[in-house]
Amino acid sequence: MRYLTAGESHGPQLTTIIEGLPSLLPITAEQINYDLKRRQGGHGRGRRMQIEKDTVEIVGGVRHGKTLGSPVALVVKNDDWKHWTKIMGIEPLPEDMDPSEIKRQISRPRPGHADLVGGIKYGHRDLRNVLERSSARETTVRVAAGSVAKALLNELGISVVGYVTEIYGNQADPSKIDGKSADEIRQIVEQDPCYTFDPEASAKMVKAIDEAKKAGDSIGGVVEVMVEGMPPGVGSYVHYDRKLDGKLAQAMLSINAFKGVEFGIGFEMARRRGSEVHDEIIWDEEHGYQRRTNRLGGLEGGMSTGMPIIVRGVMKPIPTLYKPLESVDIETKEPFKASVERSDACAVPAASVVAECVIAWEIAKAIVEQFHSDQLPQLKAQIDEVRKMAKEF
Repeated sequence: MRYLTAGESHGPQLTTIIEGLPSLLPITAEQINYDLKRRQGGHGRGRRMQIEKDTVEIVGGVRHGKTLGSPVALVVKNDDWKHWTKIMGIEPLPEDMDPSEIKRQISRPRPGHADLVGGIKYGHRDLRNVLERSSARETTVRVAAGSVAKALLNELGISVVGYVTEIYGNQADPSKIDGKSADEIRQIVEQDPCYTFDPEASAKMVKAIDEAKKAGDSIGGVVEVMVEGMPPGVGSYVHYDRKLDGKLAQAMLSINAFKGVEFGIGFEMARRRGSEVHDEIIWDEEHGYQRRTNRLGGLEGGMSTGMPIIVRGVMKPIPTLYKPLESVDIETKEPFKASVERSDACAVPAASVVAECVIAWEIAKAIVEQFHSDQLPQLKAQIDEVRKMAKEF
């Protein structure tokens, strides 16, 4: 199972084509649009979210509400395209037109962005050619693809939820979700302005975001994703590239501005002894094998254990600042203050939605690769059989 995305931040549309979905999977635009709307929300978003009202069009691979087994094509139109048709036009420029006459060209790379290195790599003197694709706007259709993956996982009894655990040092109290299911957590975080589960911490997060915005600055934070209902044994220990935690780590770090990832108690393991890290195995007739704790985050030896998978990612502050950092003009080599595109003071809440969707995609992909998955009923039967086998092992 795989997908490709295409499109620029201010181009006419964003497109993704998904290949490898089982047939007979129920999919509607409504369920995808729900996640797209969540991606645009959260305290700290900028003016772009007021301009774009992202909705998806399903233009291939679905008939009468169910997948056909053929590639599924999704399109999200850019409402702002009407203001950028000359700047981002597809057709060649007139022969008598100097390319330097194009408006909104960029020669001042922004620190922390792909601008300078991307320009060097692809030979672009107008750095807009870099930032239009490196923009986090591309995550729109990654959320759309991940929403489809969540629909598949839901059919298999697997729930995925993402949420914020920290913004600018303000940490949510993890005890507030102890014992709660993924669905219960979702009901809480979707009512919160920062997509977190701790109202006291949320109020501090809102204040920190507002202060950063007033100062023309930005702040980052930490998001967490829980995957509940996983059958054991998804992934493998036999080769490095089949380890599930490796795939999930890559997925998390592929999100714009993410710079770190951990599972379970993560880096805290470096400060504990082995007896305080590893999860003791227990068994009872009703549930079969379980772990007394879940410090390893539902993963052992590159495989799911059947316990909830807990993966966490850290997002750096967005580098586009209204009080810009110093840079160098690539044409004059003179120092300048970096150019400013529309920006958010904090996009951590929205990033938790992106993280939820990219993790859901990797989980669904791993399952589809491991089991016979041409048809959804066959896949469901196999997952049920694995759960039964593991319980009776």
